[in-house]
Amino acid sequence: MAKGTAEKIRKKAMGLTAALVFVGFGAAAASLFHWQVVRGEELSAKALEQSLRSTALPAMRGSIYDATGTKVLAQSASVWTVVLEPAYLAENEALRRTVAVGLSRILGLDEEELYQETGDRSSYYTVIKRKIETDVRDEINRFKEENGIGNGIRLIDDYKRYYPYGTVASNVLGFTGSDNQGLEGLEVYYESELSGSAGRLVAAKNGFGTDMPFEYEQVVEPEDGYNLVLTIDETVQSIMEKYLAEGIEKFKVKNGAVAVMMDVNTGGIIGLAVQPTYDPNDYLTILDKNLLAKIEALPEGEERDEAEGLAQSTQWRNKAVSDTYYPGSVYKMCVGSMGLEEGAITEESQFTCSGGFRVEGMDDPIHCWKTSGHGSETFREGLCNSCNPWFMHIGELLTVPTFCKYRESFGFTSKTGIDLPGESGSLYHDEADMSFADLMVESFGQNFSITPIQMITACASVANGGYLVRPHVVDRIVDNSGNIVKTADTSYRRQVISESTSRTVTDILKQNAASGTARGGYVAGYRICGKTGTSEKVAKHNEDLAKDPSAQMTYIASYCGFAPAEDPKYALLVFFDEPDGDENGGFTGGNAVAGPIFSAMMQEILPYLGVEVEYSDDEYNEMYTVSPKVVGLSITDAQAALQEQGLKYNIVGDESDWDNVVVEQIPESGSTVPKDGMVVLYTSGYDMDDALVEVPDFSGSGLVNASYLAAECGLQISVNGSRDEGTVVMMQATPAGDKVKKGTVITLTFAEELNTETYVHIN
Repeated sequence: MAKGTAEKIRKKAMGLTAALVFVGFGAAAASLFHWQVVRGEELSAKALEQSLRSTALPAMRGSIYDATGTKVLAQSASVWTVVLEPAYLAENEALRRTVAVGLSRILGLDEEELYQETGDRSSYYTVIKRKIETDVRDEINRFKEENGIGNGIRLIDDYKRYYPYGTVASNVLGFTGSDNQGLEGLEVYYESELSGSAGRLVAAKNGFGTDMPFEYEQVVEPEDGYNLVLTIDETVQSIMEKYLAEGIEKFKVKNGAVAVMMDVNTGGIIGLAVQPTYDPNDYLTILDKNLLAKIEALPEGEERDEAEGLAQSTQWRNKAVSDTYYPGSVYKMCVGSMGLEEGAITEESQFTCSGGFRVEGMDDPIHCWKTSGHGSETFREGLCNSCNPWFMHIGELLTVPTFCKYRESFGFTSKTGIDLPGESGSLYHDEADMSFADLMVESFGQNFSITPIQMITACASVANGGYLVRPHVVDRIVDNSGNIVKTADTSYRRQVISESTSRTVTDILKQNAASGTARGGYVAGYRICGKTGTSEKVAKHNEDLAKDPSAQMTYIASYCGFAPAEDPKYALLVFFDEPDGDENGGFTGGNAVAGPIFSAMMQEILPYLGVEVEYSDDEYNEMYTVSPKVVGLSITDAQAALQEQGLKYNIVGDESDWDNVVVEQIPESGSTVPKDGMVVLYTSGYDMDDALVEVPDFSGSGLVNASYLAAECGLQISVNGSRDEGTVVMMQATPAGDKVKKGTVITLTFAEELNTETYVHIN
């Protein structure tokens, strides 16, 4: 071969080789760039994931305190997760069986399944049970010690939610699920603040994917959640819940009830009671007997399961925030304020009520509750009479645009923004769609729906000088060292009415509670301002009529008021949804149903909150005195001490020797006794059979009959509510049939059934 040809072939070969080398190395370099740079971070993460096992370590959920800052309403306590480390056990058959037998007994698990778990040589971390309590943890530790078990069983810290006061404020607090995540109430609304930040337990794996021992683990500690301090006072809350439950039972209420107490100056909710309720420690159990009755009436199966689920969601629902209702005549305090503020009326403006109000285009008039009419009356009298035509007249004077302006200003057309989940919006006629008939009916609180929290907020603005507050249940958020992280915004949203209008309406409402249609909520000495409401559930009635032409109208009985009149501090709204007049003796009105409950709550709560008693002259003449301390005195000395205070006495036991010492007295020292009342003195050796008497049923008794009935039994009565002629006992503090000692004072709440605030509804 010629030299030139060979040289050419050699050069071509070298060129080809160089090209192949260049392409090969280029491809390798490109591949390296792709895997190391383009996908390097992704692959590193995957490699790390394959070589590490990461387990979340729960943070301790923050506690929830009542307004005192000392009572814990919700807290997280330590529980433990039981973890097996099978790799330490797999080679020892006897140890595997010992562990399986012991843990199955302690934890109530299947022995054979546990035995199989202990044979996994590749695992150092197998969860077998979560959230065990302290006693179970201690038993496991004893079992490990008795059997010389070191590695193989581990206990990992965890937390479980507890609610120490059971049902108290449950519809406010809510509850958490099995993973400690908030599901209802404050627990879900403040989830991010309460939950904290979870930690991590990071463990290594070897090249075969097997968990490595604990010495290769690293722990990132969790950060605990913040604590909530509420505006709700546990004592106030418990009082409200007690009386709300009594009202449900007394008046055979079918569809639940609500009571909300607010600080009128800050918007802080002091108490919020709802029925039906539940125990957040056992939130799946249905407590309400009405809901249970509906479930038990159904046969086993899908329909019953659905009914049970509906009942559970109903009892979890916060009726004060999530449900709307017709406010009825309680709303008149707002409409009256509108008329005064606009100058459309004055306190002494006159209107003649003929028993109805004719609206153009309607065949029949809209009736007053007093169908014969109130005649000529001032605005003050009209409000105290709860006269529907008077307030339709105010609506007519205001006109639609002005009425709607104030309706919005009072906060009835928007959510309040309260810090609870599920707040509902109101249902009302827009200004553009509101007819004259709509205006007339809305003027006395019908045909539109609001939430109870909207109504109590509007009431607060009537009471506090005219300022719309921001309702809230959390006062402040604090860390575990007590440092304040955040406080509630207590600034006013806007001024709705002037201070002079507020003072005028307050004074009229004070008169209304003392001598008007709201006498059922009166509490002597506390200058109560009050307004009743008896609203018709028109929409429901129309639905019922479609199913049953004989269906009867159902009602919401409510009472809304505040105290003390000269410097209002606390407002309270109480309402009962569908009191059953057929079952409770015919009581469906706000004065007779909600008034006594309002009165009973205020009588117990206001002294606790530090509101001072100031009796009027009339009240002073009927005032109670305080039982002096006579225990330890001779009968002679005790008699003298009681006579000095104008009190009578009775002796139970040996009275043959007047030097005998008094060992007990009823009422006790410091307790209230009716003026000119009696203190029963018990001497040594008295017979318990002679001392105890059965409390009679005072229901429906007038004051004279109740006093006589009490005296016949050796008891005394304390009168709450109205003393006017025609009032009867609506509630008694001590249930009929209870055995008490002679001389015991039984508090009776009097009211009269005034069928006020209702009207013949418009279809």
